[in-house]
Amino acid sequence: MKLEDMTLNELWRLFPITFVDSNTNFKNIYLEEEQNLKSLLNNYIKRISHIGSTSIKNIKTKPIIDILIEIDFDNKNIVKNILLNNNYLLMNESTNKISFNKGYTINGYADNVFHIHIRNYGECDELYFRDYLNDNRKKAKEYEKLKLELYDKYNPNRDLYTADKTKFVNEIVALAKETYKGKY
Repeated sequence: MKLEDMTLNELWRLFPITFVDSNTNFKNIYLEEEQNLKSLLNNYIKRISHIGSTSIKNIKTKPIIDILIEIDFDNKNIVKNILLNNNYLLMNESTNKISFNKGYTINGYADNVFHIHIRNYGECDELYFRDYLNDNRKKAKEYEKLKLELYDKYNPNRDLYTADKTKFVNEIVALAKETYKGKY
């Protein structure tokens, strides 16, 4: 059986949501993958950044490294094909973003797992979110609490877990954009 032949429920069970404590090794894992991505996409990357919960200090997180790659979106098909030809799994594509995964196998998670988010340069709400939570420990802990509650409520349904975080994320992004006007 191939991953693409599995139902959502089968995939959710094969790739469960798990939480671990924040640790500095996440940065090192990110930096290794950043170098790999730069070697593949060197001329197309406008900015590459560590995002997601593994980039936020002192909160429980899924052990999945999220990476934002901002490009000139006129090159999206070139970037997409390079990643497809280098064992990244296309997860989602729309007019303004492309998402890839790496580290998902028929036997479950590999040692290192990545979610790659491709956006047009300047579409970087995730950077505002990351920075705000790193600068505001109380809000970061609220986010951690929300994630753990949603896990308890929706496990194993990843889609509902993710969707129910949206309101909180959007509120933080709005606060961050006001606080860090013009940072990105």
